[in-house]
Amino acid sequence: MDVETLGAVEEIKQLKARYFRLLDTKKWDEWADVFTEDVTVWVEDVPDVTFTGRDEFVAAISGTLAGAVTTHHGHMPEIEITGPDAAHGIWAMFDYVQWTEPARTLQGYGHYHEEYRRGADGRWRIISLRLHRLRADLS
Repeated sequence: MDVETLGAVEEIKQLKARYFRLLDTKKWDEWADVFTEDVTVWVEDVPDVTFTGRDEFVAAISGTLAGAVTTHHGHMPEIEITGPDAAHGIWAMFDYVQWTEPARTLQGYGHYHEEYRRGADGRWRIISLRLHRLRADLS
């Protein structure tokens, strides 16, 4: 792998780290900036739902997680640079969400499947995200 490719892979890893940190700290304006405006999102379970566009997705998630305590982890990234400004990634994931009203908990285990695009500003963003939980424990 050449230095430019390694640099792009590291930038995408940093992007995903910001995704998790900003999601769990509920910094919604900053979290929105990890996505392209035209992002598409498919969450395959709990419940199966799709979103089109950054504004729709951020509004839905910020509303769903209002008042919840969350912890999201991403592990073992498989990142492939597919073009000068395009990449694909798969991340093993774990998430823990605890709501107080009504009291319930979700623990999920699975994978994020993502596409990335580097914009004119030189920054990588998520253009497509599919979250597939292999297991979801609800209580």
